[in-house]
Amino acid sequence: MRFLLPLFLLAATLFAQKKTVFLITDAEGVGGVCRQDQTDPKDNELRQLLTGEINAAVDGFLAGGADEVVVWDGHDGSQTLSTLTIHPKAKLVMGGLGASMLMERKWSAVAYLGQHAKANAKGGIMAHSYSSLGIQVMKLNGKPVGEIDVIAAMAGHFGIPTIFLSGDKAAADELHEIVPDAELAVVKEGLARYVCISLSAPAARDLIRDGARRSMALIGKVKPHRVQSPTTLEIEFTTRNTLGLDAESRPSAEIVDSQTIRFKGKDILEVWQRYRAR
Repeated sequence: MRFLLPLFLLAATLFAQKKTVFLITDAEGVGGVCRQDQTDPKDNELRQLLTGEINAAVDGFLAGGADEVVVWDGHDGSQTLSTLTIHPKAKLVMGGLGASMLMERKWSAVAYLGQHAKANAKGGIMAHSYSSLGIQVMKLNGKPVGEIDVIAAMAGHFGIPTIFLSGDKAAADELHEIVPDAELAVVKEGLARYVCISLSAPAARDLIRDGARRSMALIGKVKPHRVQSPTTLEIEFTTRNTLGLDAESRPSAEIVDSQTIRFKGKDILEVWQRYRAR
């Protein structure tokens, strides 16, 4: 029995040291994607471009010391990626996730790939905050935000650092505002909403692979991004999505005007759960 305890402690230590990167993907920030029609999940060019960038990132994370990379297909109903073409050493999460975004699994780090900027961002290619048709402005503690801020804040709530982003320049600048030391791979520059200057696919993959590799050194050095508690989330919907008759009955909801609702909670997780509970 006395020999089993040291073995158990050794196994527990090795498990605790396992480095797993949770890579969240989107489409609008992929190199070579600059038009709305290109973001259809079944578009063959998008699938090739996105998968190529993901596999380059996985190569980079593994070369940098990751033991495992879990990829969440986060674009438009999680229909863009396939286990037939994803990196053989990666795992693929398919389908919508709950409010916590699986952050309770305490990944070693979170990273973004193919990421776009928040709604109304200057130079952002197809920039939007979760819904380009449904949401005009999203504010977290009074600050306009999009997926980048919300995901980093949710990761930070569970003590997880954000280490890497690939996407357009506007998205990269957005992450650097909250995580200045994160590694970036800027694969294109936005000139207008549907106009960009993009790297070639091979050049984008090389840049992503190198950035992902370097980002692994940030684990344990970069602090998780945390937002102030209690937390407020305000959503201004577009004119075609004005609030319904039962909006006031939602937990901790405050109706600001016909298009805007505000939620309050003790932290980012609670306020996001209240927004998602429809």
